[in-house]
Amino acid sequence: MDTKGGFYITQIKQLQDRIFERLLLENGIEISGAQGRILFILWKTDNLTISEISEQTSLAKNTVSVVINGMVNKGIVERNINSANRRQTIVSLTEYAKSLQARYEAVSWQMNALFYRGFSEKEQEQFEQYLVRILETLTENMHTGR
Repeated sequence: MDTKGGFYITQIKQLQDRIFERLLLENGIEISGAQGRILFILWKTDNLTISEISEQTSLAKNTVSVVINGMVNKGIVERNINSANRRQTIVSLTEYAKSLQARYEAVSWQMNALFYRGFSEKEQEQFEQYLVRILETLTENMHTGR
């Protein structure tokens, strides 16, 4: 069976990233895709460690650290030492980052509308169930090597 699902997923991801970044810029939000992923996680739960952000975004810890550095320089997040565990750094949203949330979510809704144009609600649900299965398999493989 000749399947091209992985190839299509890669193409979709590349196009989606470019379109999403264009929509962000059109709405006055100058952040990269990785920064957006980190913000999305922090908007749900503020004050996380690099490890927690890495786990929830599926970005490597060193990638998260580099992206966080850029975000600190732009005034989007700040780093603080965890008073309970001085070896841990806590990443927190700034007021500026909090002010971006509504506009960012509006752009996300625009992207979702484009992504699912022509899909019925049932088709969308089925598609997302398949994606969850693929994600679970890949996540399991990352942890077990199988």
